[in-house]
Amino acid sequence: MTTALHTSPSEAPHDQIVPAWWRQAVVYQVYPRSFADLNGDGLGDIPGITSRVPYLAQLGIDAVWLSPFYPSALADGGYDVADYRDVDPRLGTLDDFDTLVAALHAEGIKVVVDIVPNHTSDLHEWFQEALAAGRGSAARDRYIFREGTGPDGAEPPTDWDSLFGGSAWERVEDGQWYLHNFAVEQPDLNWANREVRDDFLRTLRFWSDRGVDGFRIDVAHMLTKDLSEPLPSKDALASIAHDGNHPLVDRDDVHEVYAEWRALFDSYDPPRTAVAEAWVESSRVPLYASADSLGQAFNFDLLEADFDAEQFRRIVTANLALAEQSGSSTTWVLSNHDVVRHATRYGLPHAERGADGRPVRKHGNEWLLSGGTQPHLDVAGGLRRARAAALFVLGLPGSAYLYQGEELGLQEVATIPDGERQDPTFFRSPGEDMGRDGCRVPLPWTAAGESLGFGAGGAHLPQPEWFAGLAASEQDGRPDSTLSLYREALALRRRLQTVEALEWVETGRDDVLHIVRPNGWAIVANFGAEPYPLPAGDVVLSSTTGEAGVVPAESTVWITAG
Repeated sequence: MTTALHTSPSEAPHDQIVPAWWRQAVVYQVYPRSFADLNGDGLGDIPGITSRVPYLAQLGIDAVWLSPFYPSALADGGYDVADYRDVDPRLGTLDDFDTLVAALHAEGIKVVVDIVPNHTSDLHEWFQEALAAGRGSAARDRYIFREGTGPDGAEPPTDWDSLFGGSAWERVEDGQWYLHNFAVEQPDLNWANREVRDDFLRTLRFWSDRGVDGFRIDVAHMLTKDLSEPLPSKDALASIAHDGNHPLVDRDDVHEVYAEWRALFDSYDPPRTAVAEAWVESSRVPLYASADSLGQAFNFDLLEADFDAEQFRRIVTANLALAEQSGSSTTWVLSNHDVVRHATRYGLPHAERGADGRPVRKHGNEWLLSGGTQPHLDVAGGLRRARAAALFVLGLPGSAYLYQGEELGLQEVATIPDGERQDPTFFRSPGEDMGRDGCRVPLPWTAAGESLGFGAGGAHLPQPEWFAGLAASEQDGRPDSTLSLYREALALRRRLQTVEALEWVETGRDDVLHIVRPNGWAIVANFGAEPYPLPAGDVVLSSTTGEAGVVPAESTVWITAG
């Protein structure tokens, strides 16, 4: 029995019917400060990325997404931006950026850059001007300043919490308070201010004119806010429906901003692309992915899923349906710079889940809190399941986002000394959240050297000894390596990926998924512990080796018609 699901939108706007590079692209996320360090100062840089363009080309990706490389005090890994139209001098220059874009384009690789519009750095010239200008000034109106409560305004305007822990308000010298939904060094912008909107249009044009092909929009659901008095308490805030009228998140009026952005993107030939980081209710995702808004939105469901067939099938079905609603294509993400690497997640016990299926207890953080000792990590099993999951999602219609190092099978790093950690979530919630440093440790390029080929000297985050065995140089040319698996998968995908459609084939087992793509390409994923009989056809790729005639346990195979 087969069930067809077609996701190519027959009634979508014309510009989304025409095949576009982004619809089924493989996009590789580079976290610049941890990718490659050419000048040997311990921090990854733009010339370092350029030096690794041959590696990226051999991997077979369609685009690179660059996490922030702008001037920053690194209060939040570069997401505290001090200047949106420049390169951090520790990472290079605008000329270096232009050289990188040219090198990637020469290999047919597109360039996507991060835009961080919800907040600036507290070192941004606008915020420094706001501090100096004082109450009621035009400079302060670019941000969200309020008077405090209690005697002499010494208490914050509300009891809201920052997403990084602690109060969401910080008091300045003259007694007013400013809103920061993230780190204290990241004051929120006031998107009701026309000057803010116009300045970001200038920023988008600045990078588009330098050859950037697309943009990833950080916390795209949080820009616009309704801060009409009286401001609600955090308990009252938690009870307000997320239906487009919430005071702080996922407001309908944010799409007025993105309509202006879309007009700017479409003024280029070819149009510039955008993808929304929008943690919103699933029914709201198509608003961000529509052709009138950003055009595509991240699907984060797999970041919270166990290695479980039922969860994967439900997530795939739901997100392809959402993509059909918007006329966009969906995105598949197993790891990124904000979560525990999936090779580690899959090596830990399944998360405890609530009635809605969402994890209520995340074993990844529990494992980090124990220094990587509790619960027990099945390293080999985690990698085996990670390879199987990667091969499955690379066979799906839509675009796939890879996070640097997953092609090497890297695990999360748990044993970072407290004194060397950098993530503000660790410092603002001591003993509760170990932060995201463990997935941001610089890559191992070679098995030898002070920083394993990352640079000539040390690395800004310590690399564990076991990184050496997973270095790119150690995996290059080994047919059984994870790097070789990714290279072969991306090469085959480029040849096999055509129409955005699939059919589900019933397998008779709850732990086995079988899908068929146009032109006879089949993907069979065995999430269980027992082998599954191999369907007819020629096996062109497998995530593991095993007994002939079966799909091994915890494995995925690609099959083409014989």
